[in-house]
Amino acid sequence: MVQKHEVSGFEDFISKWESVKATKKTIVAMFSGGKDSSGKSWCPDCVVAQPVVDAAVDKASDDFIYIYCSVGGRDFWKNRNCIFRTDPRLRLKSVPTLLKLGSSERLEESQCA
Repeated sequence: MVQKHEVSGFEDFISKWESVKATKKTIVAMFSGGKDSSGKSWCPDCVVAQPVVDAAVDKASDDFIYIYCSVGGRDFWKNRNCIFRTDPRLRLKSVPTLLKLGSSERLEESQCA
């Protein structure tokens, strides 16, 4: 069974990534808009993509580690200086983004669904 982790914010994401990357397993991260108190993201594409990604993750082998990361609120994400956008390890352009960590493989926006 795939290992699943949920984090919120850049520092939590980097900490989790650092703690699991020595496993030599394939690590996939889903970056999504933050959720409100009812659990719904401000990002409509994220709302559509989440069940599709969740279903795929549920079928993944135990050779995978999945990290779900909330990038925070809409205003934080939309700032061009957002750390998720500027950090050279990520360079996110949109949410949702599904990223195979340590590679250039990624799905963005509607590709995630």
